[in-house]
Amino acid sequence: MKKTILLTALVLNGLTLFAQSNDEKNIKLFYKKALTEAKCYTWLEYLSNDIGSRLSGSKGAEQAVEYTKRQLETLGLDKVYLQEVMVPHWVRGEKETAYILDGKTKTVVPICALGASVATPKGGITAEVVEVKSIDELRSLGDKVKGKIVFFNRPMNPENVGTFDSYSEAGDQRRIGAKEAGQLGAVGAIVRSLNLRLDDFPHAGNQSYGDLPKDKYVPGAAISTNGAELLSKSLKANPSLKFYFKQSCETLPDVLSHNVIGELTGTVTPENIMVVGGHLDSWDLADGSHDDGAGVVQSMEVVRILKNLNYKPKNTIRVVLFMNEENGGKGGAKYEEVAKQKNENHIFALESDSGGFTPRGFSLEADDANLKKIQGFAPLFEPYFVNTFVKGHSGSDIDHITAKTIVKAGLMPDSQRYFDYHHAANDKFDAINKRELELGAATMTSLVYLIDQTGIVLPTAN
Repeated sequence: MKKTILLTALVLNGLTLFAQSNDEKNIKLFYKKALTEAKCYTWLEYLSNDIGSRLSGSKGAEQAVEYTKRQLETLGLDKVYLQEVMVPHWVRGEKETAYILDGKTKTVVPICALGASVATPKGGITAEVVEVKSIDELRSLGDKVKGKIVFFNRPMNPENVGTFDSYSEAGDQRRIGAKEAGQLGAVGAIVRSLNLRLDDFPHAGNQSYGDLPKDKYVPGAAISTNGAELLSKSLKANPSLKFYFKQSCETLPDVLSHNVIGELTGTVTPENIMVVGGHLDSWDLADGSHDDGAGVVQSMEVVRILKNLNYKPKNTIRVVLFMNEENGGKGGAKYEEVAKQKNENHIFALESDSGGFTPRGFSLEADDANLKKIQGFAPLFEPYFVNTFVKGHSGSDIDHITAKTIVKAGLMPDSQRYFDYHHAANDKFDAINKRELELGAATMTSLVYLIDQTGIVLPTAN
């Protein structure tokens, strides 16, 4: 009796079992290709060590455009082209200097100007310091901060296992700290670096003055976590101490740059577009190997693997290397603008912008039906220890992409070490593990393949 039931089940589910077996075989092949013959590590080595930092408007950014376009052209894709985009051009200038003045004692601390910040006067700024833990605390002080430097010292919360949650919670002090300080008459803003460990690396990142009048703009800088601890401790001992810092950054006129795009044309519904990408630009303190050189080369590796296997996608698969995610988002906005002009139909977008660490899963922007569908792929990823399929933010560049129905995904690597490097001078090629980078590329390829094969769930008409 049991044998009869089992046989019936196999017959009834034959097509499902066959399809799943085929998917298992193909995904295993994607991982094999990535772990034995991938080019992503070599591509990243060149981006990091031969080109280096790639802040929008810089020589490095344009070299990265030229290099990645050349590499995509060697893959035999159906199309490779550049998409023009005007981007901000902010430059850091001379290396920043800062120190704590406690009586006659001068203690140097590491700082870096925040993106879009104005410079200090040529001689720098010296003033007393007001320490706050939040924007609300600053606002409660009113004109008590006038003529002083505001020191934002709210650490990232170590209790969150998901470190991006901690980053989001602490990020407002960096983004609008200088704006809020200037509005109250302060002369500058110093922000604790967004980093979970104690070290001597200040972490860059962008800030905004919003609609603040230019005469109220004050310079904003990040201080290393060790520096923040020392400054806070020193203020407790002597609330009247002073702080000095000098920076010479400036914003130059916007310049012409490019998104880099390559395509595998769909063979069934070529009008349906699936995007996989990362951002080419990086902060200027280091090579940007994790943020986001890793995402760039992983996205390139996706189309390399599929092309190498002579895979014929049902939908058009488009790799997009976005420019200017870090300090403006102009590349993502321009991509969407052109897509609308061409009346393109995007059904899926995947971004890698969380570092080149071991892949754990995907963060998904999808309705319940598509979320359930993708969560149903989980057994196929279990052999590769990829088991997280949750609702959440996908990616800053693909945020811009709109469509009547679109599913968006962000690769979720293990996040515990990411903020040790994020926007800092140690985000270099030697922080990359080759195997982890390749595993991420294979994981991305697998999800792109599964969505291409099965499509997305379309809303039912009322």
